[in-house]
Amino acid sequence: MSTKGKVLMAMSGGIDSTVAALMLHKEGYEVIGITMKTWDYATSVGNTNKKETGCCNLDSFNDARQAAVEHGFPHFILDIREEFGDFVIENFVEEYIAGRTPNPCVMCNTHIKWRALLKRADAMGCDFIATGHYAQIHQHTNGRYFISKGKDDTKDQSYALWGLQQDLLSRTLLPLGTYRKTEIRQMAHDFGYPELAKKNESYEICFVPDNDYRGFLKRRVEGLEEKVNGGNFIDQTGKILGQHKGYPFYTIGQRKGLDIALGAPAFVTEIIPETNTVVLGTENDLNKTELLVTKINWIKYDSLTEGMEAVTKIRYKDKGALSKLQQTDNGIKVVFYDNVKGVAPGQSAVFYEGDDVIGGGIIQRNEK
Repeated sequence: MSTKGKVLMAMSGGIDSTVAALMLHKEGYEVIGITMKTWDYATSVGNTNKKETGCCNLDSFNDARQAAVEHGFPHFILDIREEFGDFVIENFVEEYIAGRTPNPCVMCNTHIKWRALLKRADAMGCDFIATGHYAQIHQHTNGRYFISKGKDDTKDQSYALWGLQQDLLSRTLLPLGTYRKTEIRQMAHDFGYPELAKKNESYEICFVPDNDYRGFLKRRVEGLEEKVNGGNFIDQTGKILGQHKGYPFYTIGQRKGLDIALGAPAFVTEIIPETNTVVLGTENDLNKTELLVTKINWIKYDSLTEGMEAVTKIRYKDKGALSKLQQTDNGIKVVFYDNVKGVAPGQSAVFYEGDDVIGGGIIQRNEK
């Protein structure tokens, strides 16, 4: 019996989760591998002849199982299609229909993946759950568990984990947090998986593997294209500039694919679903200094303190900007000291203190 404990390891079949599992196994943990089936590929893409890519396909399942078998620990496949689809996919569709830009990976981590893992970990008598995310978990002197950025800035995934609550963080292991991707690739070689080290990574939404979210929405919502086609593009003054293909098919900050010639670069600055209207403006029109954040989850501290400042990231690849956080009746008001560009309602706003995640929430709207 392992002295380090029993851990349920989420294995997608990719390099990160596979190496993480083998690291824990080598360190003396009793590892059980589990691969979660979240969606049906055939229902997600329009071209059924297209080869499956990314995670959640049969090849990935087999790769995960093979690594487990070769290193002597058990592996299971967990079907969570119903749990995943009912929440993550429906939220994804509803947010676009509401004129917002969702982040399904955050929703999945927060509401589905970790809860599904912990539920099965308890059933199997596991002490911990683990994933291959590039982030770190620490315990503060106040007793709370919190997330910090991973060592590799280019791979850091702390932004996507802001929704994890204390009961989840206290039992989660993130073995890759103190390593760089180059080191993980070398470990794959050292463990005897040179092909895994060269395996392409998937950056698509798992249930939209062809990266065509517009096509996914059209297939998911019957008659959507006919209902929303032909709405107006307008400028900041309300002047009609032309017609678009439907407001759900545009995102804040979008410049390419507008199919309208105005003599100068135009950007989507606002989406008004009630009137099927898309507002266009200049790049400067994307600048904002305030936003409202709701559905807050505090991590490092249990609440907001008066005068709290944080570096707030408004998207995954955002570097973040210094801001002041203020409690209001409707949520947290974020006031930036300098302009930020392309704030999209529906995306996550994550608050950092140095490398540590204070908390986060969903951007409800732009204030100014």
